[in-house]
Amino acid sequence: MDLAFLHPLYEHPGPWASVYVDTSRHTEDTPHERHLAALALSGELSRQGADEETCRAVQEALEELRHSSEPHGRALFARAGEVVLDPPLARAPDGDSAYWAPLPHTAPLLELAGEDPVCIVAYIDRKGADFELRSALGRRDAGTVAGRQYPVHRTSSADWSERHFQLRVENTWEHNAAEIADALAVCQEETRADLLILVGEQRERRSVHERLPKRLHELVVEASHGTGSRLLNEDVERARAEHVRQRAERELERFLAAREPGDDGRAAAVEGVPALVEAAREHRIDELLIRPDGPDAHREVWIGEDPDQLAVRRTDLKILGEQHSWPARADDALIRSAVATGAPAISVTAAAPETRTEQEAPVGGLGALLRWT
Repeated sequence: MDLAFLHPLYEHPGPWASVYVDTSRHTEDTPHERHLAALALSGELSRQGADEETCRAVQEALEELRHSSEPHGRALFARAGEVVLDPPLARAPDGDSAYWAPLPHTAPLLELAGEDPVCIVAYIDRKGADFELRSALGRRDAGTVAGRQYPVHRTSSADWSERHFQLRVENTWEHNAAEIADALAVCQEETRADLLILVGEQRERRSVHERLPKRLHELVVEASHGTGSRLLNEDVERARAEHVRQRAERELERFLAAREPGDDGRAAAVEGVPALVEAAREHRIDELLIRPDGPDAHREVWIGEDPDQLAVRRTDLKILGEQHSWPARADDALIRSAVATGAPAISVTAAAPETRTEQEAPVGGLGALLRWT
């Protein structure tokens, strides 16, 4: 997950209010329920010590969601009476929650707003194709390809020989399949879609698939159900989930290989809070791996005003010359450091259990690939 969008959260000092709200339910009572949720979450922040202005800003922002049709939820980050960032979520949170802490509680975003594969669903027939762009936040039209409009099915009025007719049909379809493939490649390049899902008859899907550039072949999924099938949405969501799982497994496999010492006796990956804190202070984290259910994720560390000012013990910060310090969750402190140095982060929860192996790697739930060893 590219963390660049979180930069505004680290341009100002804390403390911060962090709120995660579920908007996936839509009934006649939803506006009233969300009003009550806004009151409850604002009250929870107040009980945790948040100032009145920030509580009011959060409550007002939540009240604006009373009639929202957002499919999953929203996160809100506020300080000093202002909501600074309110990204939509790609997955519904497990209930509403509110936190008041020195750092924004951004770690849940890795699962709730992180891996959200963007798909182009191509509805293909012999006359052309319609493209639809899908993500967890919805769908929209992404273009239409109209091929040659010669007859593509034999009709009773055909006055040419059967062989001539079949050649014309095949030539027309080959032309259309090539045009669809070209347009799909352009659409993928413009949208940076993670997946291309082909819908239609098997022969048509295969023809388009074969004509796509080789660089796109690994992104292609051929849906087993056609246009109009109620099971098509399941095909799309299954493909998106599989993409997330494979990505998590690839990054975890990289980590497992990198933590083995090289010829120089040093590893290119670390795990555990002390080693990660040291790597963060030295700006060596290349990619942060987090398993949110790991015990180290909520372990307390100490932070200073700058992202590279963090330590396992408060006295360590004083030794480094930092006069002001606050306790913070390890995962949130490491994410702040990753944002400052441009490092991405990923939740490896989706990886299959057999890939995680060895005491649910990374040990403790926190690990990192290093920029240099």
